[in-house]
Amino acid sequence: MSLQIIIDSGADYLPEEAQAANITVVPLKTRIDGVEYLDGITITHREFYEKLETCKELPQTSQVNPFEFEDTFRAAQQTTDELLVITLSSKLSGTYQSAKIAADNVGGNITLVDSENVAVGMRVLVDYAVALRDLGWSAAAIAAELETAKKRVCLLALVDTLEYLYKGGRLSRVAALAGGLLNIKPVIGIKDGEAMILGKARGSRQSNNLLNETVEKKGGIDFTMPVHLAYSGNDDALLKGYIENSRAIWEGHTDSLPVSVIGSSIGTHAGPGAIAVAFFAKQSV
Repeated sequence: MSLQIIIDSGADYLPEEAQAANITVVPLKTRIDGVEYLDGITITHREFYEKLETCKELPQTSQVNPFEFEDTFRAAQQTTDELLVITLSSKLSGTYQSAKIAADNVGGNITLVDSENVAVGMRVLVDYAVALRDLGWSAAAIAAELETAKKRVCLLALVDTLEYLYKGGRLSRVAALAGGLLNIKPVIGIKDGEAMILGKARGSRQSNNLLNETVEKKGGIDFTMPVHLAYSGNDDALLKGYIENSRAIWEGHTDSLPVSVIGSSIGTHAGPGAIAVAFFAKQSV
C-alpha cells in the first residue's frame, strides 16, 4: 500500500526539503500589517524576519482550517492508499483539531498524530516517520511508534531577546524590562505539549552552558535518531557560536548537524536571535 505523509508548516521544512522527502506541507498563515501570507509559500523565512523587524504591530499567526485539510486529503487520496497526518502540538495550536474534523468529514484511511511539539521538535518526529515509511511501515504502525517515541523528543531553545515574548503577551513588561537590563536569556522547552521556561542565565556564554546542562538533564542525545538545530532571524552567528562551544556534545557522534530556520509560527514570539536544538533523549523525559 502507498503512504503519504502530510504535515503543517510548523515543522519548518523548506519546499525543496519537503519535495525531496515526499511530504505534503499544508501552510499556516501569518498576518503582517494587514496582509496575510502562507508560511513558506507566499513568504520565505528570510522575508518574514525582514518584515518582523520593521512591521508596525506584532504579526498574527493562525492555524490551518478544516476546509484546507479536506482539500489536501481528498487530493492525496486520488493517488495514495493511506494518509499519515502529523501536526503541531494541540495545546499550542488548533491545527490538530482542524485535521481531525477534516479527517472525519473525508473518511478513508487517515491516521492522525499530535506531535506534542513545535518547530524542529516536530521536525525530528517527522524525520523519523519518513524513515519508517521508507522502510515500508504502514500508517498505523508508524503512528503507534511515534506515540511512544515522541515522549523522548526534546526541544530546547535559547531566546536572545525578551521583546517579542512581551509583545505577544507571553511575558510581563516588568519581567521583559528587567531581563533586558540584566541580559537575561531564558532556556525554553516543551513539556507535555506546552512551552515552559526551564532556566535562566545571564549572557550568551552562561546561556550556552545552561543549554548544554539541560541537554544532559534530559538524558543525553540518542544519536541513532534524528537530531536537528535551528535559529531564528537572518543571521546564524549565534548558532555557529553555540555549535563551536559545544563540540564535546557532537564530536565523534555525528558526521553532520542539520540546521533549519525557525518559521513564522514560532519566530513571531521568539524574535530573531533564538537558537534551538531538537533530539530524542536516550530515555523518556
